[in-house]
This record gives sequence, C-alpha cells and structure tokens, in this order.
Amino acid sequence: MQINDHNPLPTYHADPKRYDQMKYRKCGNSGLKLPEISLGLWHNFGHNSDFTLGRKILRRAFDLGITHFDLANNYGPPYGAAEENFGRIFQKDFLTYRDELLISSKAGWDMWPGPYGNFGSKKYLIASLDQSLKRMGLDYVDIFYHHRPDPETPLEETMGALDQIVRQGKALYVGISQYSAEDTVKAYEILEKMGTPLLIHQPRYSMMDRWVENGLMDVLGDKGIGSIAFSPLEQGLLTNKYLKGIPENSRAAKDGRYLKPDQISEEKIKMVSKLNDIAQTRDQTLAQMAIAWLLKDPRITSVLVGVSKPEQLDDNVKAIANSTFGPAEITQIKSLIGAS
Repeated sequence: MQINDHNPLPTYHADPKRYDQMKYRKCGNSGLKLPEISLGLWHNFGHNSDFTLGRKILRRAFDLGITHFDLANNYGPPYGAAEENFGRIFQKDFLTYRDELLISSKAGWDMWPGPYGNFGSKKYLIASLDQSLKRMGLDYVDIFYHHRPDPETPLEETMGALDQIVRQGKALYVGISQYSAEDTVKAYEILEKMGTPLLIHQPRYSMMDRWVENGLMDVLGDKGIGSIAFSPLEQGLLTNKYLKGIPENSRAAKDGRYLKPDQISEEKIKMVSKLNDIAQTRDQTLAQMAIAWLLKDPRITSVLVGVSKPEQLDDNVKAIANSTFGPAEITQIKSLIGAS
C-alpha cells in the first residue's frame, strides 16, 4: 500500500449515528451478532494500493455500522500486506473502538516456503495466527478461520488447533471456509466434543454460484452455525459494470486471476441484463438485489463485500432496506438463474 502522508486525514471520530441504519443478525446459536454487511480486505489493501484510500474505506464502513472487518494471512499483495496495512490504520483510527469491532483472519492457503506454511496442520495454523496478530498489532482476533479443507491433515488435528487457539485467548471464536456439508458436520462434532463451538462458515455464494444450496445451508441451519457469504457479486459480474461487455478499467480486463474474460459470455451478459431489469422494478441496483437475494435466507448471517471506493459501501448497505422477495419475483429470478 502506497504510504502517503502528504495530505494526512483529520483525526477520526466515528459517526454517532453509525448504528441507526445497519441491521445485525445473531450468528447461529451463539450470542454474537454480525452486521448484515461486512467488509472484506481481500482486494485494495495490499502494498500496491493507496493507503489513504484504505483509511477512507474503513472509516466509511464503520460510520455505516459495519463493525466486521475480514482479513486473511495471505491477503495482499504481497502476502501479509493487508494485515500490515490494516494494523497501521487500526492504530491511527480505530484503537479506541476495538471493543466495537469484529476482526477476523484466516489461514489455510500457501503463506511461506516449505512444508509448514500451507493447509491445516497445527504447526501452520498456530504459527500463522501468531504472525497475523503481530502484523495487525492485536492481542486477539474475534474470529479465526481455517481457510480451506486440507485433504491430508486429519480433521481432528485441524480442529484441535482451532480449539487450542481459543483456549490460549488468541481468538474468541473459530470458523471454517469452503468446507463441504459432510466435512462441516464432522468439524462441528469434533469441536463440540472439545467444548469449542463452531461459530461460522464462510462459503463462496452468489446468485450464480449456489453450491451451498445442495446441503450445506441445511447443515448450518440444523446445527445452529452462522454463515457469511463471500463473492456475493461474483467478482463484479452481478453489477452494472459488465452490462455492455468488459470495460477497460475493470478487474476482468486488468487482473484475470479472479474473473476471466471468457467467463463473461454473451449469454451471461443477457442474463445479468434481465436481472438488472428486475432490480430496477424493485428500486434497487443489481448489486443491491444480489446482496438482498442472499439476505432473504435467515441462515445467512452476513454478506461480505469488497469495495474500491467508499461510495460503493453506501450502495451495498442500501440492500438491507429491502431483502424480501415476493413469490412472483422469486419465480422470475429462479427462471433466469436456475432453480435450486
């Protein structure tokens, strides 16, 4: 992140009305509540991004009642950069608001060379969280996730590491991300026996990526596990950005790691255009409707968004004003995206 103090921001004082417009949902069977919209720092907080802009985004988020900031050890670039820059911003702007914030991090993807910097061993998870806490300047995170399933490490070891992390006071709660329905049940049962509840699951979920509807959402509801959906806008496809093709300044044009141009077919653009027409009849942007579509399910605790400018947060937060859909709207939308 480009550190630019030539035009320092004024001292931050949070908006006293920050809790008036946000809604909060109970996370599964726990006593914890999450804002219906959470902010992810996956993009735009690396060392190649503007530091002052990052501060403005985080300030605007909190002023809108977004109390949950979601990170991971490998967010950057380079790996660790988002946590480092968040730590700097936290010290400048949010130190006095720590008890009003939920800060989460994760480990599970490749982080450093050698056999101990990846997947789900106790060695990796505990070392990674220790590094994350140092980068952010925190004594603990509110939620620590295992970022992805590990086909080689016994689930008992991975869940044992999460249990140990809670008992050490390095995290208040633990979660998992991208686990199948079957493995979620196993993880839940292992942690339950240890006395550490599985608080939350973070799956990829959008109107166009609905694998969670084939069993996982039922498991989360049955077990009382919360959920926070990431990539709700399908990397920007569920916005008005691609209605006329691929703009030159879009992520698909500049960075093919996440949304490849060949994924934006003419057929998909037609579908997105029809969804946009429905959104307009609801007096919503397409992005707002896509977020609302997920929030209509009470098993979704929060929707995780990423933004490149503060104004996008205002647009996203407006989605919570109307997250109900009539039978005719549901039928019409499912006819476009396919019924589950």
